[in-house]
Amino acid sequence: MTGLARKSFVLPGALALLALMHLPVAADISLPPESDAAARGLAIVEEMDRRDSGWGDAKADMRMILTNAAGDTSERELHLMMLEVTEANEGDWSLMTFDKPRDIQGTALLTHAHVGKPDDQWLYLPAVKRVKRISSSNKAGPFVGSEFAFEDLAAQEVGKYTYSWLKDEPCGALTCHVVERVPAYEGSGYTKQIVWIDTTDYLMRKTDYYDRKGALLKTLAFDGYAMYLGRIWRPGELEMVNHENGKKTRLVWKEYEFGTGLTENDFSTASLERAR
Repeated sequence: MTGLARKSFVLPGALALLALMHLPVAADISLPPESDAAARGLAIVEEMDRRDSGWGDAKADMRMILTNAAGDTSERELHLMMLEVTEANEGDWSLMTFDKPRDIQGTALLTHAHVGKPDDQWLYLPAVKRVKRISSSNKAGPFVGSEFAFEDLAAQEVGKYTYSWLKDEPCGALTCHVVERVPAYEGSGYTKQIVWIDTTDYLMRKTDYYDRKGALLKTLAFDGYAMYLGRIWRPGELEMVNHENGKKTRLVWKEYEFGTGLTENDFSTASLERAR
């Protein structure tokens, strides 16, 4: 695949500081009027996407904490690699690999996100030493027993949804734009999602997921944001609560590394078997 524009943020000492001092400051946003809910919703999400561009590639470690309806917990450790893709109608790539416990060690999920067509996803199962392609009809299924579906783990590219602004309202100590987005891709398990995006830094704060019957199924909360590279925000914790079965899954992130030199070769199907 060609056209992958990547930037390295590994800059030596004073040069790195100088570069961060000259990063552009976000200007006040002039949004379409409330009377044009579709245009206003799209503009809000485009601004969020614009502020989260230019990070190139990244790595991170995290813990996955599963809690059942009775409150019992189990933990997993995994690492994630990400590659920013700027080619038109394509989305970012990611490779998520489990390190612990032993019974799931080496299980890996590779995702190539797209716009206008289904994402490509492959799951490597070390017990059978086989790479399994995830079909569009299975993307709504749970990922390795968690409350995250396969489609939840793909990049949420702007063009994958249609939008409508609903309202602005308080969200904790902040004010949030509340936007409805409807999946425009094949095989989604959701009829719609309601997202809360703060009006200060344009960060996602919460997402409600509605199932195929139109009922509220899950809520994803974002917490513990930290800034990297002087302008890129990443959450420290995600918590997905399933309102139907009473279970929840938390993802607790360790510090991200950016500009690690990853290329598209690190995100091929052949890379799945060596992801450990």
